[in-house]
Amino acid sequence: MTLRARDIIPISEARARLTELAEDVVGTGSEKVLTKNGSSYVALVDAKRLDYYHALELEHAGLVLLADAETALRQVLAGERIAPAALDDLLAD
Repeated sequence: MTLRARDIIPISEARARLTELAEDVVGTGSEKVLTKNGSSYVALVDAKRLDYYHALELEHAGLVLLADAETALRQVLAGERIAPAALDDLLAD
């Protein structure tokens, strides 16, 4: 989603307009970035979209673990193993 200039709001202004901004986020699906001292600080995001973002994050973590497991299995099948003592030494560093 493209962020428009009108979706970037100083936090001092957002205090006075919070209900209006929240209704816009829920009604249009736009996200608002609130700034503090001219830098991005926090964002207003629809709660359903936030749940979706969290689900995507969990899915990504699962895919990363699966890829690591596949790599490890390929290494074991190819005979690329190290002795337990050598592994302990590597982990101790």
